[in-house]
Amino acid sequence: MNKVIEVKNLVKEYKGLRAVNDLSFQVYEGEILGLLGPNGSGKSTTINCLLSLLNFEQGEIRIFDKVMAPDAYQIKRNIGVVFQEVAVFNELNVYDNYFCGLYIKDKNLRKKNVLEAINLVGLQDFQKFYPKQLSGGLLRRLNIACGIGHKPKIIILDEPTVAVDPQSRNNILDGIKTLRENGATIIYTTHYMEEAELLCDRIIILDKGKIIAEGTQDSLKELANIEEKVTVEVKDIDGMVIDNIKSFANVDEVIYKEGILIITYKRGKNNLLELIDYLRNAKVSYDKIFSERPTLNDVFLELTGKELRD
Repeated sequence: MNKVIEVKNLVKEYKGLRAVNDLSFQVYEGEILGLLGPNGSGKSTTINCLLSLLNFEQGEIRIFDKVMAPDAYQIKRNIGVVFQEVAVFNELNVYDNYFCGLYIKDKNLRKKNVLEAINLVGLQDFQKFYPKQLSGGLLRRLNIACGIGHKPKIIILDEPTVAVDPQSRNNILDGIKTLRENGATIIYTTHYMEEAELLCDRIIILDKGKIIAEGTQDSLKELANIEEKVTVEVKDIDGMVIDNIKSFANVDEVIYKEGILIITYKRGKNNLLELIDYLRNAKVSYDKIFSERPTLNDVFLELTGKELRD
């Protein structure tokens, strides 16, 4: 695979505090790279350094095998950015709300690209609407369309589905898949782990400015120290029963909260069968019980000590 972005030993400090600490990674052509981390982990700072919006103390950033710099306009014309904060012209309607003219001088080609971007995000029926007339979800779609109208080779999407309705979220996620299928390379940040699992070919987990894990979903899940997680819906359970379950040979942790009992196992087979037999003998009634392998969220929580949304 061809490297389109290479970050080497990046260091960015704010008043002596290292927001990004000796960061190195690559992004390959045609992949969706998920950049995940709790608040304050360095995601936004890393992106701003990538775009040369921030100076940094040490390191090098190369894009398309050329050094990125504030005046590297030939590189920047091939990058599309969609920040979390909506950035559109309130005085212009959906059709006119594009920056393609900065990069594309041919009027016919510009019109073609704008219409394709509008169709991709599902705004074809709203071309004459102004931003103030759009719902929050439709406004987010417009924000994305504005960032991709010039057909960039690299697209950076910073939490593009924050506070949108389910229909708009599905539309946005489908559009991102289509962009990848059409050859775009995408860096994606999100606070929704299910989006990362759905979209990303590879994931980097940041914490305190450092990479603490990197790989595919499957390779990251192998980092978890738990083999199985069992969830039981039970309205009432005695503390002694919970203590007895904690004493099972393979149990790592037992949590009971708001009618949900969660048991994580470090290893072993037939854990579920052992638990069902014990609950039956202890005369504990439950509504549902199911077993699952560690999720990406389990790995994230174990590595950072925080939920992704924290």
